[in-house]
Amino acid sequence: MKKPRKLKEPPLANAWVELTAHAYPGKPLVADPFRLAFADTEFLLRRETRGIRFQLEMLKPDLDQQEQGIENTIVVFGSARFLAPEDAQKKLAEAQAGGDAQALAQAGRQVRNALYYDQARTFGRLVAQYSNPRPAEERLFICTGGGPGIMEAANRGAHDEGALTVGLNIALPHEQWPNPYISPSLSFKFHYFALRKMHFMMRAKALVAFPGGFGTLDELFEIITLVQTGKSKPVPIILFGSDYWKRLVNMDVLVEEGVISPDDMKLFQYVDEPQLAWDAIRSFYQL
Repeated sequence: MKKPRKLKEPPLANAWVELTAHAYPGKPLVADPFRLAFADTEFLLRRETRGIRFQLEMLKPDLDQQEQGIENTIVVFGSARFLAPEDAQKKLAEAQAGGDAQALAQAGRQVRNALYYDQARTFGRLVAQYSNPRPAEERLFICTGGGPGIMEAANRGAHDEGALTVGLNIALPHEQWPNPYISPSLSFKFHYFALRKMHFMMRAKALVAFPGGFGTLDELFEIITLVQTGKSKPVPIILFGSDYWKRLVNMDVLVEEGVISPDDMKLFQYVDEPQLAWDAIRSFYQL
């Protein structure tokens, strides 16, 4: 039976505990009261210094990206669970050899969804092919949540073309390591989801949302809301995989029930091909 939570138990993750859990192997974190305040990890991770940590998570990725010329990004969201086609085929072969019906069904689904991995990789490649010969101030860089699946695929496509790619990872209880196609100097880890999402929007010139789960939905609807309310300037918001998105969310119901206006349906568009996604972005900015 699951142990009930105590009423006074804080809902937010303890920063010291989380940092300790994510410390590099062989380098334990040790508190030192004599250490200067700004170099004292334990002090900086107290509840009272949370505001300072917000500022640090805002500044560190911002300054590093400025120094490397990352001013305009195309943010790609999507499931961390989708496999590359070659990996999906390997899983299918293993399931077929094992003969387990559930494993076979799961492997078949992975093979089907591997198409999205391929398409995200192609999209990343298209962006990099356009940007690489452009002047620095006109380049667009792929930015993802830094994990596996669709995020890896988009970073990988840009990496294939020799472009810099950005990853904004998040510290989770089940550790999520950055995928190998992020430029090492642009691979960031966040504690706070709010700051991470702010960084997605700070440089975003477009959002491409591939099929995904709760995290993808969270990020997608936050950006739609920011644009709808005028907190963010309009950017192309592209839902890649029309069948998936139309089955998942019936946006027409929102219009029918009067909770959004018909014009709000223009805030996003559906596409099913990487080239069409890239064409929509180019058309929006007349590139």
